[in-house]
Amino acid sequence: MPIRRELRSLYPPHWADLSRRVRFERAGGVCQGCGRPHGLALRCLPDGRWFDPVRRTWRDGRGRIARWPDLEQAARMRMTRVVLAAAHLDHDPTNNRLRNLRSLCQRCHMLHDRPHHLAQRRITYLLRRARGDLFLGPYRIGVPGGPARDLRENRR
Repeated sequence: MPIRRELRSLYPPHWADLSRRVRFERAGGVCQGCGRPHGLALRCLPDGRWFDPVRRTWRDGRGRIARWPDLEQAARMRMTRVVLAAAHLDHDPTNNRLRNLRSLCQRCHMLHDRPHHLAQRRITYLLRRARGDLFLGPYRIGVPGGPARDLRENRR
């Protein structure tokens, strides 16, 4: 995953070499979460299953052998190119010890970061609401010029 501009200073200057070492030397070019190989375009299902072209079988979201999809599931299949990234297990970009880094594909990386993303989403929502209360007063429901009700009455 690309590094956000405001977090770039937290990463060491040799981050590209460290990331390459984690993804390709230590992990062998496969995701350490599900086993997807880097750089291939794979057939994937919405439930996380993917087709392993080397062993010619379907695998689940953890890399274990899974059942073949039925016709309805196969209709929702899509092709996805796998790109590996070095993920921080403790979500701290300053902690670059090898035991804290893991090679993850984009799906596994998003699942790993999900709690962090949900917390950030909640903070963003609360900040927007606070700005609205600060500058516009309480949020109102209804059409302009019509009767207004305070949203705080509906929170229970």
